[in-house]
Amino acid sequence: MTLHTLLRAALGACLLAASVASQAQILIGQTAGFSGPVAAGVKETTAGAQLYLDAINAEGGIGGQRIELVSLDDKFDPKLAGENARTLIVERQVLSMFLTRGTPHTQAIMPLLTQYGVPLVGPSTGAMVLHDPVHPWLFNVRATYQREAERAVAHLALIGVTRIGVIHVDDSFGADLLTGARRGFAAAKLEPAFVATFDRAKPDFSTVLPAAVRANPQALLFIGSGNVVAEGVAALRVRGVTAQVVTFSNNASGGFIKSLGANAQGVIVAQVFPSERSMSTGFVKEAAALAAAKGDFALSPAVLEGFAAAKVLVAGLRRAGNPVTREGLQRALNGLSRFDLGGIEVGYSPRDHTGLDFVDLSIIGANGRFMR
Repeated sequence: MTLHTLLRAALGACLLAASVASQAQILIGQTAGFSGPVAAGVKETTAGAQLYLDAINAEGGIGGQRIELVSLDDKFDPKLAGENARTLIVERQVLSMFLTRGTPHTQAIMPLLTQYGVPLVGPSTGAMVLHDPVHPWLFNVRATYQREAERAVAHLALIGVTRIGVIHVDDSFGADLLTGARRGFAAAKLEPAFVATFDRAKPDFSTVLPAAVRANPQALLFIGSGNVVAEGVAALRVRGVTAQVVTFSNNASGGFIKSLGANAQGVIVAQVFPSERSMSTGFVKEAAALAAAKGDFALSPAVLEGFAAAKVLVAGLRRAGNPVTREGLQRALNGLSRFDLGGIEVGYSPRDHTGLDFVDLSIIGANGRFMR
């Protein structure tokens, strides 16, 4: 074999190795409602995560491997969420699950995490059942819904609002927030003006509205998701209920504001991350710089939630060893103590997978933006 032939063979081998290396990927699985009532928020949260993952991939990924987010639409159906998760874990062999959406949906996935030893990072829900007891494979990033509800009631009581009603979806998500609200009522020495429920699959507000009209509340905690809350608020206004509406961080997206339409102004929405305009916070400043480089990319609270979850995921991947394994990622996250996201810290241990405890309130202004 001539020297020229040897060189050509060596070059070919190098090109093949480079091609294989460039194709090497770390697969991360996501199931969420990309269609249905929470689609707007899901798309914004996922865009926030992808914003950070794109930046990491542009720098060479993790040990030369690109991070690929494999997302499946569960249409906000808990049963389909469980089926999607099984497909991602068993068939696609994802390293980790990530940024699931919904309380009963994430509950449907939790047994699979244990069965296959797969981490779930940053579920987009603040349900207490994900925090207590600690699930060994589930790592929360955002604060709990119960903390949000307590904070909302405390704020209303502080400004002299005493007649506060509650309308909540009749599922584990609604029950969880109601528990937090009741704790807030007890601390303020108040009783709810009324409590009414609606069905998650087939919401019908005709049975809820009479109770709201009779109670004539000054404020109303509306516990539900996306378009359904917007439809409920519209129905309340048609019936002449003028109460201050308060809803929660699952609705902290630009898409939710659009769905409210003319009813958006004055709605209070709980937040679990600093304001997207808080450039004094390093975490927000970093996201804003990457968004500006993309061009037509607007920050929102939902975008920041995805961005934060992606930062935690990448921090774990970088510490998980080579090759990265499911067990290595779990071990790395359990050792992620006081990790600075950029002005806000998150930390885990085998006995604590809570994540952040940041809760704030915003109000939708006349310009259709969240104000704090």
